[in-house]
Amino acid sequence: GATGAPSHVMRGHNERVDAVTLNVDASRVYSTSWDKSIREWDAASGECFRTLLGHTDGVNSVCLSANGKYLYSGSMDKTVGVWD
Repeated sequence: GATGAPSHVMRGHNERVDAVTLNVDASRVYSTSWDKSIREWDAASGECFRTLLGHTDGVNSVCLSANGKYLYSGSMDKTVGVWD
């Protein structure tokens, strides 16, 4: 139940976090940050198991394709990243 505090906190970004999204079955969490990275987390444990790098400026949006095959990220570097 809601207690007013998170059940766990996912730590790893070095700058502010701008966006978070879940995959279809809510087993994975994706976060974007001004540190130019996207992180993929295990939703249950909070463990980060993949960091995506490639943007040259902060990443401020993220979404998954309907089939969950592709991850799209928008960045202040004026690009959209497509990740598989």
